[in-house]
Amino acid sequence: MNRRRAGIAAGVAALAAAGIAGGVATQRRVVGRARNAPDPYVDEAFGGRHSPGRTVIADDGVPLHVEIDGDLHADLTVVFVHGFTLSMDCWHFQRRELADLGRCVFYDQRSHGSSGRGPREGSTIDQLGRDLYTVLTAVAPTGPLLLVGHSMGGMTVLALADQHPELFADRVAGVALIGTAAGAFAETIFGIPGVVGRALRPVAPGVIRTASRRAALLEQGRRAGSDVAFMLTRKLSYGDADVPPSLVAFMERMVAATPVEVMTEFFDTFLSHDKLKALDVLRDVPTLVLCGDKDRLTPVHNSHVMADALPDAELVVVPGAGHMVMLERPAVVNGALRRLAARARPGADAAATA
Repeated sequence: MNRRRAGIAAGVAALAAAGIAGGVATQRRVVGRARNAPDPYVDEAFGGRHSPGRTVIADDGVPLHVEIDGDLHADLTVVFVHGFTLSMDCWHFQRRELADLGRCVFYDQRSHGSSGRGPREGSTIDQLGRDLYTVLTAVAPTGPLLLVGHSMGGMTVLALADQHPELFADRVAGVALIGTAAGAFAETIFGIPGVVGRALRPVAPGVIRTASRRAALLEQGRRAGSDVAFMLTRKLSYGDADVPPSLVAFMERMVAATPVEVMTEFFDTFLSHDKLKALDVLRDVPTLVLCGDKDRLTPVHNSHVMADALPDAELVVVPGAGHMVMLERPAVVNGALRRLAARARPGADAAATA
């Protein structure tokens, strides 16, 4: 009997081992196919478009890295504000194709990219709004502005509107809100949908605090799990199944450059984010609301909420695109930004009525 039990146990162990090995092998095959898919951007130098930078000091002393492209004397300044775990590099295709729009300003948000590390208490959407105001005051103190924000960058623009509505009455000539939300996320929490996402909300802060305490261990695991990171990045960042692998790798590099501690420090501000009232400030400002219909992080419902509050806004829903729509569908995004710039440029109203 004991020999029989031992034999059964050994058989179960062998089957389990075979299952694990088979699962790993399957994952490797899937990742291998994804990494070796046809890639029109295989020679694209992602992250390589930079100009001489300058440092702007935030109101709490954090250094912010700023770069300026295009015509320095243009009649319109276009400011690009990136999202969470990204850097100004995420605007690669916009920086490459839209330099003629005007004086283009790019900067890294605090604790991201080449900007300085901010304190935990400064990891809030409201502080990011103050940072944007500081950047504008330093590098674009006069003249009309077009503000382009993606994800957390869109939330930053709304925080600025909440804090400085007079700026939007006097100088902000256009706003683009790309893959973002004005209020607390009703549908998901980091890509987890529906009832499950809402059920996780009460326990999420405790989980994040635990993650913060074990940040060093998580950093090691993140580096070790490159295949998992690649597939997770692909699923959460992009919509199409055939997204070029170089785009996934580019996004993966930006995320990997963001320390786990920074990720955990910003988490609470996303759960409490509510700038729905700030949309009233944009009612008379030409606005673009754009989102991919496969966006899992800021689902398209959030864009419809903003567009409903801004009846004169242009709403663009991009079929098949995910959260990183400006990388996945650059031609669509760039075309929409050109239309917005035409509306925002000084004299646009007179030209339209002439």
